[in-house]
Amino acid sequence: MTEKPYLVSGRNTLIHKIRKFDLLIINGDEAPPIVVTFRGIKEYQGKVPDNKREAKMMDMELVDVTSSEVFGDEKTLIFIQTLNGKEYKVDYSKAGTSMFIRVHQDSIF
Repeated sequence: MTEKPYLVSGRNTLIHKIRKFDLLIINGDEAPPIVVTFRGIKEYQGKVPDNKREAKMMDMELVDVTSSEVFGDEKTLIFIQTLNGKEYKVDYSKAGTSMFIRVHQDSIF
């Protein structure tokens, strides 16, 4: 079994750990998808892959927050630590505004 490019920490924190793969984070059907790269994080505008295999071909790891291997249910607030030394706060209650994705902590390493 291969190593996952992310770690789950606590109740609502994801840690991106492998530069080669971007994380495509899905949080339920209504919430906009998020892409985490080694440079940062932003709302994903492209077509969401139908399955994990299709995502791997795009050098992405499909992370479904609602799956039992991640958090098990939809989250309103998720913290994401990236490879560039920042921790971002993603507040799904503020989707569509400038407060949706914010830097929570800078240089956590």
